[in-house]
Amino acid sequence: MDTLSPSNLLSIWERGLAQPPVERALTMLAAALPEVPPDTLAQLTIGQRNAYLLALREQMLGSRLTGVVVCPHCGEQLELDLSMADLRPTSAGEPAEIFTADTDRYHVQFRLPNSLDLVAIRNSATVEAARQRLLSRLALRIERDGEEISLEHLPENVVATLAERLSQADPQADTRLALDCPACRHEWLAALDIAAFLWSELHAWASRILRDVHLLAATYGWREADILALSTARREFYLEMVRG
Repeated sequence: MDTLSPSNLLSIWERGLAQPPVERALTMLAAALPEVPPDTLAQLTIGQRNAYLLALREQMLGSRLTGVVVCPHCGEQLELDLSMADLRPTSAGEPAEIFTADTDRYHVQFRLPNSLDLVAIRNSATVEAARQRLLSRLALRIERDGEEISLEHLPENVVATLAERLSQADPQADTRLALDCPACRHEWLAALDIAAFLWSELHAWASRILRDVHLLAATYGWREADILALSTARREFYLEMVRG
């Protein structure tokens, strides 16, 4: 994975401003993995994509992740402080191309979702329509008692089993944090969208660094490229002097 300079990161941020979330995630990934063809990146499973984005985030901002989450029960704000290692699944290895789910009389062969699948379902009218469209893309073969059937004949309990199997097969795709509120003792699982979280951090960083560039350029007349080329320590030292 390539090390990204402040100038590279600002270019990623600028391109990402006009992009939908899925393309934005791929833009961040493509900058860090320029040797990998874009089509290949788009076909990574969501878990594989998220694993690369976590590695990129660690390279950019370090191994600690901090944030704030609101308790859904009482509204208390909780501060998060996690290690990147806490967000990685305990199991390792590349996922297989084809998986199976068996329950009752049904046998389903499926593949894992990728970014192209997320693009295909994002304009669905309802959540249910999105789910059905996604399943139609992922289910490779559905059998009942050995006879092939279509997706619409799949019972809800089998669909639930398939969803659980998908989560097990690609755990990094659905990161959830086990949280408990110190104020009301409510416990819940909070979903963490790794791509969205990384973008929010990149956006905050870009806003901050551009304000710093503006201040130093206005004070010393330096070019943006020269300011971004400074080490963080030197840039902070100059900013401290400017701010008095």
